Amino acid sequence: MLQIKENVSLKPYNSFGIDVKASYFAEIFSEADLTRLFKNEIVKSQKLLVIGGGSNVLFTQDYKGLVVKISIKGIQSKTIDDKVLVTAGAGEVWNDFVNYCVGHHFAGVENLSLIPGTVGASPIQNIGAYGVELKDVFESCSAFEIKTGKIKTFTYDDCHFGYRESIFKGELKGQYIITSVTFRLSAEAKINTSYGAIETELLNRGVENPNIADVSAAVSHIRVSKLPDPSTIGNAGSFFKNPVIEKYEFADIVAKHPDVVHYPTADDKIKLAAGWLIEQCGWKGKVVGQTGTWKNQALVLVNHGHATGTEVYHFSEQIIDSVKSTFGVTLEREVNIL
Repeated sequence: MLQIKENVSLKPYNSFGIDVKASYFAEIFSEADLTRLFKNEIVKSQKLLVIGGGSNVLFTQDYKGLVVKISIKGIQSKTIDDKVLVTAGAGEVWNDFVNYCVGHHFAGVENLSLIPGTVGASPIQNIGAYGVELKDVFESCSAFEIKTGKIKTFTYDDCHFGYRESIFKGELKGQYIITSVTFRLSAEAKINTSYGAIETELLNRGVENPNIADVSAAVSHIRVSKLPDPSTIGNAGSFFKNPVIEKYEFADIVAKHPDVVHYPTADDKIKLAAGWLIEQCGWKGKVVGQTGTWKNQALVLVNHGHATGTEVYHFSEQIIDSVKSTFGVTLEREVNIL
């Protein structure tokens, strides 16, 4: 039964482990819960924040409003020729969904193994890793329109996907709550091992003809070796976006820094590795007070125990200033600051 609680600690609900409180809090297990929630008079007067796994947010203060945690579960699949449509509830843990697909031999999301968060957040952020983005496998999503209480289906074209962007972060921000996502996967795998260290890891494992389970295992191993477990040390994964720049800007950088880590993009631009930029500026593994960067990956900011969100935010400001001064590139935060 739907409950609206008051003065609730959000420490268990954000992967940074920042100890702030929400004036009101509700957990949603069905679309019907959402309908009931938005008929409540308390809700109508409150500022609203919707969270899934809380893995892409940094709280810098108490939240004076209503926090809604989406916990809608369930996974269903339907095969059409060589394609498989898999629909997952927005509250499914993303990696549980990936494991489900790999276990059923549904190809397409294996490169996205171990990304923190929930299924519902995946199209909002257009999550991506190791050469694959959510948009590459997206079919549609269902979303609750807050203003009308109606469920609307969004197709690929409706979502206006960009690099870590979608219409839900742009013109429709705060207007819809995603309740489920449908993915277009394949019964025939097209293995993608070209990005990052996947090929090296597969060779280390003696795998010459990898299947999707091999790729998923390799990606998971790489991520575990680089990224801290949020259950033991607070973090939100990659704190900054990899900057995308024009070729003429890249020419200036590579002339001064010939070993800069970079990748071409589909729109004829250049993507730089933010972690490399940060590391070159001397920030990898640095500890300042209760926060710092992770010892194995400079792109990840961590909470060493009792950091405040403000402390983490100010630390990120120093990194941005440092990279700008050294490379002329302005890093953009991937994490939402509240």
